[in-house]
Amino acid sequence: MKIYIDADGCPVVDITVRLAAKYGVECVILCDTSHRIERECVQTIVVEKGADSVDFRLVNLVQRGDIAVTQDYGLAAMCLGKSAIVINQDGKQYTADNISGLLEFRAINKKIRRSGGRMKGMPKRTREQDEAFEKCLEQLLKE
Repeated sequence: MKIYIDADGCPVVDITVRLAAKYGVECVILCDTSHRIERECVQTIVVEKGADSVDFRLVNLVQRGDIAVTQDYGLAAMCLGKSAIVINQDGKQYTADNISGLLEFRAINKKIRRSGGRMKGMPKRTREQDEAFEKCLEQLLKE
């Protein structure tokens, strides 16, 4: 088992790295050249900047039983297709049961933005979100 982090814009890199070390699980950070994210004792893979370049590299590396940390529904769907375990930065696990609805939600939002509409931005991150993520990841690593 390995943990792969879609690290561009990911607020839980440090929590993930700490738990990976605690449980002796290899952790890989993936980012593009504009978000160089490195941590001690963790492999960082830097890809060229481009639409979905990190996503495609991650999905090519992830294998059955690995854990992927991402907030991207499209990447989550591809990782699920490879039988990986996928969680977001709030500790929500993506599954075959919920990914279709999330992808549909993303498509609707994209359609609204293309027609000139605006979507509400993300609220400030809370300690409770970090705690929920940590609890979910730790539970997955114990199993």
